[in-house]
Amino acid sequence: MDLSERFWNASIDELKEGYVEEGPVWVCLLCGKTLEKGIIYPDHDVLYEAKRYMTVHIQREHGSVFQYLSGLDKKLTGLTEHQNRLLQLFYEGMNDKEVQQALGIGSASTIRNHRFALKEKERQSKILLTLMELLKEKDRHAPSMVEIPKQAKMVDERYNVTEEERQSILAKVFPEGTEAPLKTFKLKEKQKYVVLREIAARFKPGVMYSENEINDMIGRDNPDYVTIRRYLIEYGFLDRRDDGSQYWLTT
Repeated sequence: MDLSERFWNASIDELKEGYVEEGPVWVCLLCGKTLEKGIIYPDHDVLYEAKRYMTVHIQREHGSVFQYLSGLDKKLTGLTEHQNRLLQLFYEGMNDKEVQQALGIGSASTIRNHRFALKEKERQSKILLTLMELLKEKDRHAPSMVEIPKQAKMVDERYNVTEEERQSILAKVFPEGTEAPLKTFKLKEKQKYVVLREIAARFKPGVMYSENEINDMIGRDNPDYVTIRRYLIEYGFLDRRDDGSQYWLTT
């Protein structure tokens, strides 16, 4: 199961924790880091069992689950920038007057109105979640959709891909299998997304790669490997240092 699929399949309680249990390991939903059960992890003269150390990892690497989720693209959160900022200030423990002063808008009663609007959005979300769960029990014709990467920078029509479409595209551009050379990258945006998603799966979370290593893993036999490397960054699959000395899989 890839990182995005694991993330979107997690329950609300699991998302709140930021990690899930998978057999002998605990897996961070935010970056894919795994910690093996039964292992004691030393850190700054403190010994942690795996589950407890996962909470340390999340706090250290991601700040908090709230901070991480609120930083996702607004098309994934469904929040406007203003609503997101309000949530962040509420999470910091500010009262309505303090929030009003921090934002420099309206009055404390204006902030209470925003709180009401957010609660209304929460109620609507609960109804939608319930409806979708009930629909799954009845809708026998819904196609299996490819999960949208949570690191996607711009969520639009290109991410509307069924699993059947994905398989068809991969068979066309990787005629000898996805580990073999890519036939062409002169593709439509939706097809490019599918190819980039497949290539990104070759990289491991938490590993730093040089530019040469990235090029090798993309495949130097493809004349478009430089373009593909750039697209991997533009689509949010990879990030890099400003000088291009190191690349890594985004989370």
